[in-house]
Amino acid sequence: MDRHGYELPLLLAGAFRRIIDELHRRLAEQGHPDLRPAYGFALQAIGRDGATVSELGRRLGVSKQAATKTLGKLTDLGYVTRGQDPTDARAVLITLTPHGRASLTAAARIFEDLHREWRESLGPTRLQALEDDLPKLTPSNTPTPLADLPGWFH
Repeated sequence: MDRHGYELPLLLAGAFRRIIDELHRRLAEQGHPDLRPAYGFALQAIGRDGATVSELGRRLGVSKQAATKTLGKLTDLGYVTRGQDPTDARAVLITLTPHGRASLTAAARIFEDLHREWRESLGPTRLQALEDDLPKLTPSNTPTPLADLPGWFH
């Protein structure tokens, strides 16, 4: 079946939305009802070692002001804490709280479950082909390359 060109981005966005919505539904069941996708990306970008506000903005491809706003909400929700950067007395280092680390650990487990479900739904060969082909469509020279993100906790 031939499709129109505009359908591909809609299908990719729909698949992304489905997996992220299901992730957040399950996270809510596991004690993280206030997490939103933007917060999850921010927590992931902060990573195990923490990040300054400027670093976070760069990693997410947003302004320092936007990163500060997200961090304010994450601080209020108990996912991150602000402290002195040991390498730069002028900078504030944002680190994950135990609650923040727990959310990323839970998200990693849920993503593994979702991956397994997609493998069962599509079949292992088709899922592997999809996973092999998608990186060919993901430019490595974007302002926020995926390789720069710290990655989900395991």
